[in-house]
Amino acid sequence: MIRTLLLVLALLAPLPAAAHKVISSVFPSGSNIEGEVGFSNGVMAVGLLIEVFDGAGGKLGETVTDDDGFFLYTPIKPVTHIFRGDLGAGHLAEISMSGAEVAELMGKTAPAAAAAPASSPAAQAATAGLSDQARAELATMLRQELRPLRQEITAYKNKNDLQTILGGMGYIFGLFGLGFYIAARRKLEASA
Repeated sequence: MIRTLLLVLALLAPLPAAAHKVISSVFPSGSNIEGEVGFSNGVMAVGLLIEVFDGAGGKLGETVTDDDGFFLYTPIKPVTHIFRGDLGAGHLAEISMSGAEVAELMGKTAPAAAAAPASSPAAQAATAGLSDQARAELATMLRQELRPLRQEITAYKNKNDLQTILGGMGYIFGLFGLGFYIAARRKLEASA
């Protein structure tokens, strides 16, 4: 009877949850803002409503993530943009892009300190003979090709954070301590 009760209690005990973090990022994409939302375990947020707010909390608009967890938003004001998405179960994604970056993206005058350097002469020469449509197609192609790389970089950043590094160092120091303890015990036994 007691064994059965212990077995039932063991089966009803809560199992540890698999920990994961929300990963999210935004970056310029032509005259748009492109972003991604998902979890550190590689599951991306599909069909997630992303609300866009300015720095004061006023709603600017909204967009939805695609099948790969990416979204595209065209800014209408050169102000700070804050992107929020509720992934459920207490997981919230919030990413922002500064007003200077948005102004530069829109072709507006950005503050001098935040202005990006001009593209190299080689890059200008390479795209000089291209039509606007060809440039747009080239930008779209590059965006598609860089998506997996961006996902891998974001996952790597989240996987190898400070806590993981410090934990690894703790294991190493613990193993050295155990080694020194065993060596000291052997030395004491040999001298006795």
